[in-house]
Amino acid sequence: MSRVDGTEATCRAGPERVNQMRHYKFATATAAFPALALLVAGCGSATMDAGSSTSAHTSAAAHSAAAVQTHQGPHGEYLVDGTGHALYMFEKDTSGSSQCSGACADVWPPLITTGQTAASGDVKGDLLGTLTRQDGSTQVTYNGHPLYLFAKDEDSSDTYGQGVDGFGARWWVLTPSGEAITAASGGY
Repeated sequence: MSRVDGTEATCRAGPERVNQMRHYKFATATAAFPALALLVAGCGSATMDAGSSTSAHTSAAAHSAAAVQTHQGPHGEYLVDGTGHALYMFEKDTSGSSQCSGACADVWPPLITTGQTAASGDVKGDLLGTLTRQDGSTQVTYNGHPLYLFAKDEDSSDTYGQGVDGFGARWWVLTPSGEAITAASGGY
């Protein structure tokens, strides 16, 4: 092994020193993992503003009752959450069951509630419901469709998720009658 000054060096670490080094590396890696996990978790929500529909947006909904309302836009009248962000249904879902978790739920955060979901605009209260997700959280449904936001929809008027083919099926905004609007694409 060469040193910076060009001379040769030999490694004379005995078994005890090698074990100390292994312990040090393991302890360092073990201590760094929780810190890294906290840093990553903090990046998912602390840096986002209240108008975003990514983790910060859904974490706020997780601490209160969700709201579903309607918005008139380029796709006609469709469902939005309490902050005006488009709500989507996933073709792969079956009634009463979400097929989106893990990486899928990072891109398509489920609309989570901890209480009675508020309906306004042309939303039909009798079409609102909930299901229990695998992680134990309560997801809002509409006409049997689990509802999701799209992480790329930053502004309340964005519908970049409309028509996206991701995680095995297409994603669509819903009409107040609970039907998918499939005629237009969000263009993302």
